[in-house]
Amino acid sequence: MIRGSTELVAIVGSPIAQVKSPENFNTWFANNACDLAMIPIDLQETALGAFVENLRGWRNLRGCVVTVPYKQVLATRLDGLSERAKALGSVNVIRREPDGRLLGDNVDGAGFLGAARLQGFVASGKRALVVGCGGVGSAIAYALGEAGLGQITLSDPSAERVGALGEVLGKAFAELEIATQYRSLEDFDLVVNASPVGMGNNGELPLPSTLLETLKTTTLVADVVTSPEITPLLHQARERGCAIQTGVQMAFAQLGHLGAFMGVTPLEI
Repeated sequence: MIRGSTELVAIVGSPIAQVKSPENFNTWFANNACDLAMIPIDLQETALGAFVENLRGWRNLRGCVVTVPYKQVLATRLDGLSERAKALGSVNVIRREPDGRLLGDNVDGAGFLGAARLQGFVASGKRALVVGCGGVGSAIAYALGEAGLGQITLSDPSAERVGALGEVLGKAFAELEIATQYRSLEDFDLVVNASPVGMGNNGELPLPSTLLETLKTTTLVADVVTSPEITPLLHQARERGCAIQTGVQMAFAQLGHLGAFMGVTPLEI
């Protein structure tokens, strides 16, 4: 029940119907008897400027989660960024301070790593392939670098995005080996689809089936897509005996990081 006393958080993006955050947050709020609620906001790009200004004066809104396609553009409109958000040039969560200042962080990578650890994955010294170098892929790659990954291979249809992410990682992690070419998946300990390929029911794969045949059974295969939960990539990986990590698992693992930054949940939930 939303009352006049209820404090709000939001999630903003477009489209928004597929996101899991409202369900996850509102379930947690209800189970913990919090007078809080999350609302989804499907916002057109032309309204972003007005939305940011409204956030500054929206006194019962504690903050908002940011999803595609606004993670980069909103990072340029805030009053302060965390070190990782500044390095990545993107945010996925905003906190509204009591004086109306807006601060941003990017915890996509932290959520991904939290879910991966539950699968038994330890990044230190390992080799990973990240397919998709947009906002979420960049955040995952950065978090893997922070966790001591030994080698990362970046893949994206845009050479510009690959180059930009490689430059960010190179500056931040001198020990990290960065590659952009690969012929097989057999050397990777982790394969991540951080692109939207596989969303919906079109059966698309982010990697060719012939390449997936080179997966080792010891490789963790992860997808950021939340709908369907078992994407075509994860289905094929599971058929080959690999451990898998779903976008839904990543979304749930992020909840504590997002909520803690907005001041509405503890970090560990």
